[in-house]
Amino acid sequence: MKVELTIDRTKKLPDGALPALERELLKRLNGRFDECNLNIKRAGADSLMVFGADKDDKKTVEQILQETWESADDWFY
Repeated sequence: MKVELTIDRTKKLPDGALPALERELLKRLNGRFDECNLNIKRAGADSLMVFGADKDDKKTVEQILQETWESADDWFY
């Protein structure tokens, strides 16, 4: 499965946020899915695309992303 996450480039993020998010999200995704590749980049809008997964797996990825983002105080600082 391949996951591509884009974050709006106009959003202010703390220094080091993208690499930290990538590490934490990849750790959580690999704990749930085998052979998961993740690409995070800045773009014109927020989006999440999941390739090579069924509809239920995409919902699971969305949930993992939401939980990861909401728990940033635990893993970012």
